Amino acid sequence: VDPTLPPQPQPDVDTAPFWSATTAGELAICRCTQCGLWLQPPAERCRSCAGPTRFEPVGGDGTLFSFIVAHQPSSPGYLDELPYAIGLVELAEQPGLRLPMRVVGAEAASLAVGAAVRVELEDLRGADVKVPVARPVPTG
Repeated sequence: VDPTLPPQPQPDVDTAPFWSATTAGELAICRCTQCGLWLQPPAERCRSCAGPTRFEPVGGDGTLFSFIVAHQPSSPGYLDELPYAIGLVELAEQPGLRLPMRVVGAEAASLAVGAAVRVELEDLRGADVKVPVARPVPTG
């Protein structure tokens, strides 16, 4: 393990479609094919109706539900970016549909819970995948 690289995803049977989609430049989340409920984390069967699921694209608009600011190195690969924010983004498709990701393009001190964000995909250093990051949407 290279200590200069960020954590690397380890796709499994449940998350492989997510990583395939991001690598292809699309954000896709698990969704029930019967009732339409979005599921995060992904599951083979819907937790509401037990229907089958598949990954479907989402738009990428959301709000910053919560965030923390890392001032000390807690993860390799981002030491040159300290301090950095890690946010829990609630996607517009469904209340409660949330993904954790780094927040980019703004000073950590300027972030606020409830702020509009846009999810973008960026290359992950050391891997052949893209990862979602949240960029605050300018106001005014």
